[in-house]
Amino acid sequence: MPKLKPATQQARRERILDAAEICFARAGFHRCTMQDICKEAGVSPGALYVYFASKEELIAGIVERDRAKLASELAELSNAPDLMSALSKLGEHYTVEEPRHKRVLGLEIGSEATRNPAVNATFSSVDAFCRRSFEQVFERAIHDGKIRPGDDPHTLSEVLSLIGDGLFWRRAVDPAFDAQKVLPVLVRMVSALLNPVASETETGDRPVRTKSKAEVAR
Repeated sequence: MPKLKPATQQARRERILDAAEICFARAGFHRCTMQDICKEAGVSPGALYVYFASKEELIAGIVERDRAKLASELAELSNAPDLMSALSKLGEHYTVEEPRHKRVLGLEIGSEATRNPAVNATFSSVDAFCRRSFEQVFERAIHDGKIRPGDDPHTLSEVLSLIGDGLFWRRAVDPAFDAQKVLPVLVRMVSALLNPVASETETGDRPVRTKSKAEVAR
């Protein structure tokens, strides 16, 4: 049998991961079988096992793929001239644009992580990566003078993670949930926490006035 080209191998691997996402979200980690995933992906069991030896490895592949995607998005977020607009766009992508089965899958992986050490190791690693990455985004934004929050970057990252978890959970369990309706409110809440600093262009080339200690004390 001729060896597949690298591009063909990568495409097949991606197709298997896409199928695994759908199957895990639809049937759950334990009810879903490798045969189910083969059928969804349109590959033979032998082809699947070339790339993934177990359901745990499939979960790891899914999570690592999501980590790489988020890393790229956060790099763009750090360089965005308008942090709040970029955060809003990122939130809309994950809570509105992505298919609902992705949010169901997230709950399934998190639940399995509470009782499966292998899945827990994968889940915990990526969860810590996400929180630390947002912390770094806020650290840079403070350094660059884009935001002037009253809380430290670590706390801000923890709060943002809690908001994101709540959004994902609600969309997963409630098919009628209207994320587009609540997202603008949440963006205003996050904006109040981050306290964006207006640019000189936005303030008519006048320096941004900050409150004095006396004003703050009142």
